Amino acid sequence: MPVQSLPDPADLAHLKYQAQDLLKQLRKNDATALARWREFHPQFDRVLRNGARLADAQLVIARSYGFASWPKLKSHVESQGRIGALKQAIDTNNIDDVKRLLTSHPELHTAPMGYGKSGPLTWVAECRVPWEPPSKTRLEIARWMIEHGSDVHQGGDGPLMRAALNDSRMAMMELLVAHGANVNAQWSGYYPIICAACEALAPKSLRWLLDHGADPRIPSRKYGTPLAMLIGTYARDSSRKHACLEVMADWGLTILDTPVLAVHRGRLDLLEKHLSADPGLLLRRFSMAEIFPREVGMIDGDVPPHATPLDGVTLLHVAVDFDEDEIVNWLLNHGADPNAAASIDGDGFGGQTPLFHTAVTLGRKDDTLARALLDAGANVRARATLRKQLTDTGDPAKERLREFRNVTAVEYAREFGEPFFVNLAAVKAMDQ
Repeated sequence: MPVQSLPDPADLAHLKYQAQDLLKQLRKNDATALARWREFHPQFDRVLRNGARLADAQLVIARSYGFASWPKLKSHVESQGRIGALKQAIDTNNIDDVKRLLTSHPELHTAPMGYGKSGPLTWVAECRVPWEPPSKTRLEIARWMIEHGSDVHQGGDGPLMRAALNDSRMAMMELLVAHGANVNAQWSGYYPIICAACEALAPKSLRWLLDHGADPRIPSRKYGTPLAMLIGTYARDSSRKHACLEVMADWGLTILDTPVLAVHRGRLDLLEKHLSADPGLLLRRFSMAEIFPREVGMIDGDVPPHATPLDGVTLLHVAVDFDEDEIVNWLLNHGADPNAAASIDGDGFGGQTPLFHTAVTLGRKDDTLARALLDAGANVRARATLRKQLTDTGDPAKERLREFRNVTAVEYAREFGEPFFVNLAAVKAMDQ
């Protein structure tokens, strides 16, 4: 009989009732209860000979949830309650309750809370609940916590990392750095703080970090350089990505001058130059290595997040995939083929047109790009054979390699199976 996961939050009164019921069931010789007693009571035979007590039932309950004893389970549940109360106080910006709880229970300064369970200060700094810029009260909560025992470096500068994810939190970043947070720290030992601003496409946060000494050349051993994070992030917001890339260029970072990087940067002037130098540019197919070049600091073998396959595609496919509306229209106006098919690999997979990238996407879920392609003559009956494997979903069933054979863009979207990626507005536009 496997150990069960304790509910979060757990109710001590309910656990006591469970123990009482388990004792009654044992006395009725209930088969399921007997099996549980046999599995989790270390002196089951003695209990049968001498009779079970409530304390024995509580021990069985505790051990069935992975705790060595009832007192340890009780202590854990009571701690959970205090952690929940502290989180509630933080979420409501109730500074008096925060002070009371942390003064009475200083161990709560290191309670598992916030991203990666880094601690309460990390949760405070993220300003997720309520989702708003840090108020005067929220800043005062953070200041008081640091001055009374919270570690500004908890989780590898987790508070600064989470604050750096959003342009509206620079006041929190100022406070944390004033109290010793390190702009060049690596969260959890592998993720430079600056990568947070790049992952979330937060140009103001990025500039602030650079202005305060963050080094954009320090790579993450898992994700590559901050520039690689900017190019390869799952986030889709073209204007914010353009701004971030220009912040990097202004700092002095060299950015490759290639057609695909011009798309990433939203630089029509650079695209004009490349098209003048290569009249066949709009017919070219670009590999994953060209879309996510190693020269920007990508990790060998790393495949940045994307929904519809991107290997062997035209610049129009790339622009659609990254929600580059202005560039999509520019490419179409300069003769890009809305029915251009991606390359087909040795196993017969590929051949999708740009419409497929509007149907299954990490980007916006509207019909803007689908209608631009349709107005340019995109064929909704074009077919392709694709395969796709999702990663980092936390669900093995969703991460199995899937094949979509001889499907239209609409059929592909309907068969995809993971609603988050499916753009129903684009599908509706194609289906009319």
